[in-house]
Amino acid sequence: MKGKEEELDEKPLEKENFDICGPHHLTSIDWRLPEHRRSVAACMIQGVFVSERDRQEKRIKDDALAPIWWNFLHFDCFQILVDPIDSSIFGIIYEYKHHITNHFHPMSPQSASPRYVIAFRGTVTRRETRKRDLHLDIKLAINGLTRDLRYQTACQAIQGIISKVGPNNVWLAGHSLGAAIALQAGKDMAKRGCYIETYLFNPPYLCVPIEKLSDPTLKNGVRIARSVLNAGLALAFNGTKISSTTHEQRDPFTTLSCWTPYLFLNPKDPICCEYIGYFEHREKMEEWGVGRIERIATKSSAVSILSGALGGDGEALHLIPSAFVTKNVIVKEQNFMAAHGLLQWWEPHPFWQSKHYQLNLLNLTKHN
Repeated sequence: MKGKEEELDEKPLEKENFDICGPHHLTSIDWRLPEHRRSVAACMIQGVFVSERDRQEKRIKDDALAPIWWNFLHFDCFQILVDPIDSSIFGIIYEYKHHITNHFHPMSPQSASPRYVIAFRGTVTRRETRKRDLHLDIKLAINGLTRDLRYQTACQAIQGIISKVGPNNVWLAGHSLGAAIALQAGKDMAKRGCYIETYLFNPPYLCVPIEKLSDPTLKNGVRIARSVLNAGLALAFNGTKISSTTHEQRDPFTTLSCWTPYLFLNPKDPICCEYIGYFEHREKMEEWGVGRIERIATKSSAVSILSGALGGDGEALHLIPSAFVTKNVIVKEQNFMAAHGLLQWWEPHPFWQSKHYQLNLLNLTKHN
């Protein structure tokens, strides 16, 4: 009979073992299907997680559990991304073995396989990585990610691949902390006119999760109050910039509207669920006739405004104008680990709700 400690140690191993929980339904990938593309992106991230665990457990060659996660889907490990500070594996660049020119719709990248997938793992709370990963989590909260060596290493790798094959042949993907890295990199590239297909699983929304409030009236009231506060602060600190913005000199937030990442969210996950309210509330404010307030507020957060006023990085990571949002609205009870976990995103089940949110560029320009 196994002891409790042994049983706890086996659970992570099961999640790493492809034979136990891998996407066995993906025997043939149809790149035109969003659910197949989602599953592939999630598995590429899982390959990074398991690679780091292989490193920590000194599992090499035939004992390594990571390679099957990408080999099964016909990818090769092209480059491993290593954190310069703790030497952990935080990302992998994968190359698709059978990449061919899109023969379904030559003008539609969404129906072709990527040539490269650049994937980033989330926080690993084991002793070897805990200190460094949690340090990065704190940097996220104070808008300090872009100044970190891990992010700069990621950006150099992305730029190297883009210069080689162009953005249409590349995906970015990340989970949790890794989603934050992919989101920031995707935003930075989009500001340069380089739009990369990006898959973000449980991305952190750096604000109090109002979405967790059960009372709809209270929830709407708190959101409206926050919108008014953010809009007021934005006008107070950036009024001159807003009034002087022209069509030729559009603000960075408006420029990002041409880039639409894929967000995968679980309403039961407090780390990412506020993205749901962020986009839904924007539509409600338009319906209520106070869209102008929200169009200003949606670009700003109180923390980012005050940070910018004090000379820091004034742009909040989690604020984006457009997205394809997919919610996992599974009805069964889930604990935090299940709701925030990556496993849910490659499993086939009917609990998906998807919607495209697009910033109203006409109104935003008009009121700026």
